[in-house]
Amino acid sequence: MTGQKTDEGVDRPSEAALTWKFGDPNQGKELEIVVPSGRFTRLPLFSHLVTAKDDIIAVVREHAKPYLQTGDTLAISEKIVAICEGRAYPLEEIHPTRLATWLSKFVTKTPHGIGIGSPWTMEFALREAGAPRIFAAAFTSAVTKPFGVKGAFYRVAGPKVAAIDGPTDGTIPPYNRCVTLGPSNPQKSATDISAALSGQPVAIIDANDLGVNVLGAAGVDPELVEQAFRDNPLGQGEEQTPMAVLRRVEG
Repeated sequence: MTGQKTDEGVDRPSEAALTWKFGDPNQGKELEIVVPSGRFTRLPLFSHLVTAKDDIIAVVREHAKPYLQTGDTLAISEKIVAICEGRAYPLEEIHPTRLATWLSKFVTKTPHGIGIGSPWTMEFALREAGAPRIFAAAFTSAVTKPFGVKGAFYRVAGPKVAAIDGPTDGTIPPYNRCVTLGPSNPQKSATDISAALSGQPVAIIDANDLGVNVLGAAGVDPELVEQAFRDNPLGQGEEQTPMAVLRRVEG
């Protein structure tokens, strides 16, 4: 399915499905970027609206494999990997504890996303890392913040907490009303997807407008991918482009 169903139950193509063309950038984004090792282009790839019923390897074979060339790297948003694993939870199915509600009040919200600054996302942070670790992370952040240290909370809380995505208006429905965890084993997922693509380099990335982290990589230097996707050229909203081909520009 590429969009939503009409009242008659018939698939209705999304605007992205009708207008996407390989080689076009997402609105407001650039295709090319220069990093220390050279010039690269990032070519966004359209995908249908994935659900827990999808298999990520099947999604990649359908939407990415036809566009890959020798030497390319396939970058995949961690969110669609997690969704295929059934790790997206509607808000109405989450029942935050009093501790999660209390802790969420002390998290700084930013224009780039709610992070764990909501009872729903904090609840999963506690489940993923445990209360002692979350308290340790909060203490470390409080002590280091006056000295201008950023990111201390997530360094202590760990990558599982950092990968938690909360509900945002910029995410395509129904996931704009979900808490989505990171993939259960992103390194294994990257390795399995690469093997299914006959050894094509693959990176699973957690990208937003603040930066990018490589959660799993097979056949590619994670530092290169982080440099090349630092401005987040993917599209998790109405663009429906949660993957991209990373290709070196010769000359």
